[in-house]
Amino acid sequence: MVLVPAAFAQDLLDPLYVTASRSEQMLKDVPYSANFIDSNFINDNVRRTLPKALLYTPGVLVQQTTHGHGSPFIRGFTGRRNLLMVDGVRINNSTYRGGPIQYWNTVDVLSVDRMELVKSQGSVLYGSDAVGGTLNAFTKSSNFRDHPEGLRFVNGLSSYEYRTNGEGSHIGRIESQVGVGAKYGLHLGLSVKSFGDIHSDAIGRMTGTGYREDAFDLRFDYALGPDSTLTFVTQYVDQDDVSRWHSTINNHGWIDGDHVISPGTFSQRIYDQERFLSYLRFQGSNPDQSSIIDRWSATFSCQQTTDSEFQDRNPSSDSIRFANIDTKTFGFDLALESDTRKGTWVYGFDYYRDDVDAQGYRDNAAGTALDPTRLPLADDSTYDLLGGFGQYIWRPNKSWEITAGSRYTYARASLGNGINQSPNWDALVGSLRALYRVNDEWSVFGGISQAFRAPNLNDLTGETTSLAGITSLGSLDVEPEHYLTYELGARHSTEDLSLSAAVFYTDITDQIVSIPDAMGSSTNRLVNSAEGYIYGVEVEGVWNFTPRWSLHGFAAWQQGEGDEPAYLGGPIITENMSRLLPLSGSVALRWTSPDHKFWIQGRLLGAMTEDRLSAAQQAADNQRIPTKGTPGYVVVSLNAGYQASEDLKITASIENLLDEDYRIHGSGQNEPGIGGVVGVEWAW
Repeated sequence: MVLVPAAFAQDLLDPLYVTASRSEQMLKDVPYSANFIDSNFINDNVRRTLPKALLYTPGVLVQQTTHGHGSPFIRGFTGRRNLLMVDGVRINNSTYRGGPIQYWNTVDVLSVDRMELVKSQGSVLYGSDAVGGTLNAFTKSSNFRDHPEGLRFVNGLSSYEYRTNGEGSHIGRIESQVGVGAKYGLHLGLSVKSFGDIHSDAIGRMTGTGYREDAFDLRFDYALGPDSTLTFVTQYVDQDDVSRWHSTINNHGWIDGDHVISPGTFSQRIYDQERFLSYLRFQGSNPDQSSIIDRWSATFSCQQTTDSEFQDRNPSSDSIRFANIDTKTFGFDLALESDTRKGTWVYGFDYYRDDVDAQGYRDNAAGTALDPTRLPLADDSTYDLLGGFGQYIWRPNKSWEITAGSRYTYARASLGNGINQSPNWDALVGSLRALYRVNDEWSVFGGISQAFRAPNLNDLTGETTSLAGITSLGSLDVEPEHYLTYELGARHSTEDLSLSAAVFYTDITDQIVSIPDAMGSSTNRLVNSAEGYIYGVEVEGVWNFTPRWSLHGFAAWQQGEGDEPAYLGGPIITENMSRLLPLSGSVALRWTSPDHKFWIQGRLLGAMTEDRLSAAQQAADNQRIPTKGTPGYVVVSLNAGYQASEDLKITASIENLLDEDYRIHGSGQNEPGIGGVVGVEWAW
């Protein structure tokens, strides 16, 4: 029996893990730092969004530019340097901006069955962008193969959650599954969320932090045979009126001792987001042991995302700004698996193509168009990303498992809007990993992984607003980024105790960064100019010290520096990397009743003051990062659940019990003060 630290309070003690190797492995056998989070953990800990579900994961800083956005920093990297997938389909596209982004919040966390996070995996299996981490969110299904063969089934679930901090936020979900066991199954889900404005003790009501979200998900599985399945999935998420509160006049500033946040200046800065995903997948296995291909998966996917921003910068000569990006992505992914006497081959290729339309304009306060075609990036552009990979897991004996792989990537951007250039790049990257089982309780793992990120359309032609209103421009001269990560870790697992620890070091080469055009300029340009490193340590453990009591805790810390010009053509300066994870940790104590109908959990979550930043960094982002850094904090929460009957479950929580006034480093608003959360779930 093996306990999984990140799966604290889950029924799954040693789940199957597929993201780290594209092949099913037990989590304890994965030669990477990895975490598993299922829907029970998300619900029990009342996680509001997908990024927030990673809050209790060591090595992850969950930054929120605003209440409706979220961009986890995984081992020091965020945005387009982390890879997000849904059911194995790549969600990242070529329009992603640098720095914290909002796209991870477009995955409805209530539709998620489980999530697998692999840190510092590199680019061998999934291609460009997988620098800090790869998160694979697996959505819910009918599980039709778990039902008795030939028997019809109908079941479902409805849930409602009320939050007191948020002017009475209401979150509802209804889902149902129908089908015939071992033949077919249909899953339908609908989520409706209305979040009100949050408030904290020092700031009061943060006007404009509320927003609306609606989501829909459908999945149909059909058994083509006992070992093969055809799957069709469609998902839709819509978010309206998400305000970047820190930029607006609703942000009156914040003072905590000698830590000061500057007030916002915009009258409005509002985002609307839509994401649509459909895919068709054929997967299966061959029971014939003499077969060449033992398992396969082929996926055709189609996505459409709409990202709109409206700004009223009053007072300003060009106060009204609007930008809209529509991206259609078509993809194909083929993964094959072949077993040998001493190991397993995993190989295949993937291809994604983005078709991008962009609109934008700038007006003055009188409504006179100053620039009717001020675009966020080049309109009518396309982006192609093609890769082929191979990885071999060699098991020479029961103690050793060695994993080696390589990928070739080709990327090509065809730029429209009169630019008419088609730059392209390619790269060959590799990874070498090993796991050694010392005995039945201890194992050691480690290795070296390369990561590669090709310039995207935003790097090349983007014009975006970043930090505290700075304009950031792309450049046609940028080249790919390269990373090399070294990692060493250990795991200890017994029936009652599970421990894990890891250290990592990432070397950064040719990173694309935004630097001022000239000394004192408020316009930045993207260039390949950063060389640096990030290293850190992560520890985590779960202890079931009695049949009723469990203790879970983790701690993590990072350090990193980078060399880059102070401005274009300026002197090289060495700075701390942006938004490093301060010494952070959490401890949770949980009691479960003998009949398993009632449980209660208390949790402490804390971080030290984060003041490792330069004066230039702080000045450029003074609406999010306070002077002298972000203050430390300790937050107390209580969660409880009661299984009132076989069909009815009730949960209740008190978040921020001591009404601590705090902000997660790099975020654009303070976290909510004390608040209650009540949830009801009825299954049939």
